[in-house]
Amino acid sequence: MPQKAVKIAKSTKFEDALGELETIVKTLEAGDQPLDTSLGQFERGVALARFCQQSLAAAEQKVKVLTDGSGEEMLEEFDTDGE
Repeated sequence: MPQKAVKIAKSTKFEDALGELETIVKTLEAGDQPLDTSLGQFERGVALARFCQQSLAAAEQKVKVLTDGSGEEMLEEFDTDGE
């Protein structure tokens, strides 16, 4: 039986996704849910983990662009004396 993919809305904030993932992990670790419910939660958790990984990768790419990838800042201080 094919499973439908769990999708995370693009408008979801990283912090919200991470918080939900932490809640799911705690719930699964407690082991109080039926198997079907746990499997659904696990699928949601995997989708949230992937979303968080992609969000972090995008943020890392932005930092690399801003620092020219070499760790050196490309931005220069604003000179107010040279007007």
